[in-house]
Amino acid sequence: MSRIIVYEVNVIFGDCDPAGIVFFPNFVKWMDASSLNFFMKCGVPPWRELVKTTGIIGDPLLEVNIKFMQSATYGETLLIHTSIAEWRDKVFVQSHVIKRGEEVLCEGTETRAFCVRLPDNPDRIKMIAVPDEIKARCM
Repeated sequence: MSRIIVYEVNVIFGDCDPAGIVFFPNFVKWMDASSLNFFMKCGVPPWRELVKTTGIIGDPLLEVNIKFMQSATYGETLLIHTSIAEWRDKVFVQSHVIKRGEEVLCEGTETRAFCVRLPDNPDRIKMIAVPDEIKARCM
């Protein structure tokens, strides 16, 4: 079972459309920020450190899915509950549940992969097997 890490977002006026409703791409931005926060809180070194020790440049996004149930507006505090829903050989699926208090506003998943640069062509990257050490830190 994966750890669940909670990331807090304070919604500001600039996050909203003219009707005062959070513009939907901001949920994607917050899920992305919560993804990185998840690994940092689990004790995984920052990507700039991992690239020096393991060659891992990060975990690029491959797919994102979001289901919206309620809207949000400025002045509210949202809590993003992030966990790993599934580990596969070379990819993993992160789950995000965005809440206002106990009310679920939306749920999303991100499919990501740990990547390194190709030694013979550093402009290109490739997926690697999910490192056991990272997986262990997140459990």
